[in-house]
Amino acid sequence: MSDIEDYYKNNISSNGMQLVVVGDIEAAEAEAIMNRFTKLPAQQVVLPSIQTTPSTAPKTIYVYNIPKAAQTEFRIGTITNLKYDALGEYYKCGLMNFPFGGAFNCRLNINLREDKGWTYGARGGFNGNEYTGSYLFSSGIKAAVTDSALMEIRKEFNLYAEKGITENEISFMKNAIGQSDARKYETGFQKAGFLSNILRYDLPASFVNQQSKLLNVSTKKEMDDLIRKWLRLDGMNIVLAGDLEKMRAGLEAMNYKVVELDGEGNVKNNAIRGFRK
Repeated sequence: MSDIEDYYKNNISSNGMQLVVVGDIEAAEAEAIMNRFTKLPAQQVVLPSIQTTPSTAPKTIYVYNIPKAAQTEFRIGTITNLKYDALGEYYKCGLMNFPFGGAFNCRLNINLREDKGWTYGARGGFNGNEYTGSYLFSSGIKAAVTDSALMEIRKEFNLYAEKGITENEISFMKNAIGQSDARKYETGFQKAGFLSNILRYDLPASFVNQQSKLLNVSTKKEMDDLIRKWLRLDGMNIVLAGDLEKMRAGLEAMNYKVVELDGEGNVKNNAIRGFRK
């Protein structure tokens, strides 16, 4: 209980708080709701500093062992430090990633789900806020094809970086995102999120229209430059959760080091296996 009380005292504050209310409600009613929050302490909350991102170990796979697991959970990603930006490089990276890992018929999902039948879904995407950002691929894949799936994932990343986005993918991306925007701000929940983002990131009220213009003028060269800058598999960490003994030989045959982790994310004793000779 003391931990909870200390957290409340140090982190809960009305200082800088923003309130968004959407619904069948008058302004006076909303103000009455807001007044309740004045009872919170108006202290200055000091956020912890973000640690420097550790370097990625080359050709290394981190595994949490789940004996007899029917699937292997894949998490492949990195800290990008690409902060949220509604009109800058972060937004454009979302466009670039859309045909690769963001749409249902993206390259990753078409390969691993539709063509191979190894998973119910595979996706990858950028996440960011005002402090930092990341990229993450995730999927639950049949345990028996863990190494084969990793080979296909690696192939897709390398092919996207080498050949870049296609003109057909650019056309699909523009049409799909442009048309989906028409239904993104209809419900109360959507409107509240829209207004919250404007407040949180100090966005211009016309930012959606500006995004639409950026979307429509996107070019292959611009997207290809972003692909080669941000979607580099050799700069990402690979974490798998599944049956280690089923996957170890196949992963080592691909010249990866296999490092076993415990439930706290620490390296287990004698867990590191060297490169396959």
